[in-house]
Amino acid sequence: MFTGLIEDVGKIGALRLKNGSAVLTVKTTLPARAMPLGASIAVNGACLTVVKKLRGAFSVDVSPETLARTNLEQLSVGSLVNLEQPMRLQERLGGHLVTGHVDGVGTVSSIRKQGEFTLFGFRVPPALAKFLVSKGSVAVDGISLTVNDCRRDGFSVAIIPFTLRHTNLQGRRVGDKVNVETDLIGKYVHSFLAKR
Repeated sequence: MFTGLIEDVGKIGALRLKNGSAVLTVKTTLPARAMPLGASIAVNGACLTVVKKLRGAFSVDVSPETLARTNLEQLSVGSLVNLEQPMRLQERLGGHLVTGHVDGVGTVSSIRKQGEFTLFGFRVPPALAKFLVSKGSVAVDGISLTVNDCRRDGFSVAIIPFTLRHTNLQGRRVGDKVNVETDLIGKYVHSFLAKR
């Protein structure tokens, strides 16, 4: 379980595709050597498992299912990725509950400045949009964000300067693909009501 508060913006050091799966090596300022093998880590919001530790980097395996449901297949050497280690139960929950199970891929539809803030628009499939509510929570590439407004095919968020500087949103352009995880509580409520 994660909070959506990004700890580091890593950089893809190597990417090896094989038989529909992949191995990613991520350069980071996080203490990679202190990560236990088998530890979970969110890479662009996708919960992955550390399989190798290097000096200033770690490697993760990416299954065919994860490649099919996320933007990880579109990464290349040098791509910026958001990193977060799992939360500890004794810590404060500063963002919102993020599972690291990406619901789908959205597309950056607009980026515009509004004073100090940057407004991002995202286009998502209607199957994802139905779980979004205005002023609710959403994770975009693992970042805990508040939905400004939502519509049938997308939503928008206002990004503060700190978040822009400390996440991969700093390099995002219109047309880029992003991982989207809708609010866990909203999904449970929707599922419960749909069964009634």
